[in-house]
Amino acid sequence: MEIELLYIAGCPSWVEAGLRVSEALRETGHDESEVHYRLIRTEEDAGAVSFAGSPTITLDGNDLFPGSGRSNDLACRIYSTPAGLAGMPTVEQIREALSAHGD
Repeated sequence: MEIELLYIAGCPSWVEAGLRVSEALRETGHDESEVHYRLIRTEEDAGAVSFAGSPTITLDGNDLFPGSGRSNDLACRIYSTPAGLAGMPTVEQIREALSAHGD
């Protein structure tokens, strides 16, 4: 299981998003999996991966929350959460997405 967090410089949400991913991995029994971080510096960088704004969380190269569509824009991403729009998904949402994808 390869988990990667794609982010842009200046994104206020990527650090907390990474902590939430790590927590969700522990809660789903994937303690051995670590989060890899990739700074997206250019539109070309964004076009080379499954980037949909910062932060984008990928599992084995695919967006864990695919509804937003890919983007080459170096912009922040908005997630729909139970509390409203936010800059990152909740731990529960990440856990559910991980569980839905299985190993």
